[in-house]
Amino acid sequence: MRVLRLGAALAFATLVAACGEDQKQAGAPPPPAVTVAAPVKRTVFDFDEYVGRFTAINSVEVRARVSGYLDGIHFKDGQMVKQGDLLFTIDKRPFQYTLDQARANLQTAKSNLDYTQADLNRGRELVGQHTITEQIFEQRAQAFRNAQASVSGAQAAVQQAELDLQFTELRAPVDGRIGDRRVSVGNLVTGGTSGSTTLLATIVSTDPIYFEFTFDEASFLRYERMAKQGTDIASRGGGGGVAVALKLIDENDFAHTGRMNFVDNVIDRATGTIRGRAVLANADGLFTPGMFARVHVPASPPYEGLLVPDAAIGTEQARKFVLTVASDNTVVPKYVTLGQTTKDNLRVIKDGIGPDDRVIVNGLLRARPGQKVTPQEQGQTPPGQPTAQK
Repeated sequence: MRVLRLGAALAFATLVAACGEDQKQAGAPPPPAVTVAAPVKRTVFDFDEYVGRFTAINSVEVRARVSGYLDGIHFKDGQMVKQGDLLFTIDKRPFQYTLDQARANLQTAKSNLDYTQADLNRGRELVGQHTITEQIFEQRAQAFRNAQASVSGAQAAVQQAELDLQFTELRAPVDGRIGDRRVSVGNLVTGGTSGSTTLLATIVSTDPIYFEFTFDEASFLRYERMAKQGTDIASRGGGGGVAVALKLIDENDFAHTGRMNFVDNVIDRATGTIRGRAVLANADGLFTPGMFARVHVPASPPYEGLLVPDAAIGTEQARKFVLTVASDNTVVPKYVTLGQTTKDNLRVIKDGIGPDDRVIVNGLLRARPGQKVTPQEQGQTPPGQPTAQK
């Protein structure tokens, strides 16, 4: 009887132990599922970012060359003007009178020239007949030369009077946008080429337009060395210039393109920077002189890079890392050197991973270094999920 009870007890204990083991095995969670992807291969280049301003290629102050009362204004404030468009007129009457007088003086001088020339011709015959002396003949020749000089002076006076009359019409010297009028009709305008002249308006060209910025000496040296490899940021070799990208203060992407066309020849001693300039098309007039923008300038020759989603990058103090999955499905962290971020939120990885690595791009919170995971290739349907039907 005791043997039966002992055997029953042992059988019960074995059954309980077996059930506990089954429950333990059944309660162990499976390795967490993560999404992995190989790095994207793409031709990229590094870039530097600077802040600068747009400047007009041509900027002209409209000032009168002659003095007089302003007689008319022929534009609207802020409008676009073409080269040669009439902008201002000054009262022409005084200048027309001066021109008429100069033309009359020219006729008088020509008449005197005709008389002295005929007198000289007669004197040449008379001196040959010894009717007049050599002295009288020389006096007639001198009078003829003086008459010639008078005609030349009168012609110059006529040309100057015609020019002054032409200057009473002020026309646009360049294409661009004109500002507001600084003087109203009826005011006395002071003209000339020296002294204090009256500013009437300003014109700035808009298409194309310059974008100016400054960069430090270290960047300048890097660009100079790049120029020896065929990437001339300064465009000093006379080529078309390196392409740059810009964005305005209310934009998210560097959607505007231009080309470098100038780098200054002197580094500013006070700031240790040098001035660079790009030129952009501005047919729609979006860019305005004085406007701020940011520019991306190529900082390296193009190279084949590896890119991963920016969200897949983790931070450990000062180091950056990505989590990869080894061949045995173990999570392995790899420390990386980061490059630029692209428009599609991919980050260039300069060092730390290879093209065959499987980088965890989704499920990062479920993965731990050294832990087993269940990897799922990005773009594939997870196990147990229906596939799309054609």
